[in-house]
Amino acid sequence: MTYAELVKDRAPLIHNITNQVVMNITANGLYAIGASPLMAHEQEEMTDIINIADALVLNIGTITEPVFQAMQVAGKKATEKKIPIVLDPVGVGASDYRMRVVLHLLETLKVSLIRGNAAEIMTLVLLKQAGKGVEGGIETDATAVARAFYRRYRIPVVVTGKEDIIYNGNILSKLKNGSPALKQVTGTGCLLTSVIAAFLAVADDGHYIEAATEAVSFYTVASEMAAEKSKLPGSFQVQFIDQLAALTVSEWEKRAMIEVMR
Repeated sequence: MTYAELVKDRAPLIHNITNQVVMNITANGLYAIGASPLMAHEQEEMTDIINIADALVLNIGTITEPVFQAMQVAGKKATEKKIPIVLDPVGVGASDYRMRVVLHLLETLKVSLIRGNAAEIMTLVLLKQAGKGVEGGIETDATAVARAFYRRYRIPVVVTGKEDIIYNGNILSKLKNGSPALKQVTGTGCLLTSVIAAFLAVADDGHYIEAATEAVSFYTVASEMAAEKSKLPGSFQVQFIDQLAALTVSEWEKRAMIEVMR
């Protein structure tokens, strides 16, 4: 079975400590692929929540100190339980506080994978801002960024952009699907992080790179199919959720453009 099929078969519970802007699209997108979303942010319930979760997403988009404390508790419990932890360093270069939060999480937790755009990941390589805002707005070699990040942190990385790069120190995958319409709808990058977590939740830890590659590919193919049906942001968002639910493995395999290098 593919990882997409395993997600539908097992319905993994994905605990998202995520930002307030994206909770709705994240929940609906996870439901669309067959996973189960959970969004809890109270530190007092983190241990109980992680006991029933299959993966943990840490997203700093609207980070506050109480949320950061909850992330640390949940992350430590997830590390003990040995479930995947996927980190999304949204706008990490926007403030010193965001940088401190992300570096602390990287240093103290067993993060399974990090997903960000080139500016966010390069910011973590340089330890200084590499672009403005959430999208970053910089042109750079995503392959070089991914390699540089892995050399520094030894954590598998997904760098999203015009082409998506996935690297774990041994395997580098370049994915060429996707629609520009994704940038017109807030939360699509954050949803991708949660979709990756769902695919990792049904994979053995030795195969996280394959699961992440399939997740990104499946997601971007669905975005292309949605864009074929709607060009405007509002209707594209609806179509995108629909296509995540409707996309078959056979259709995905026909459309997927994945180049794997070692």
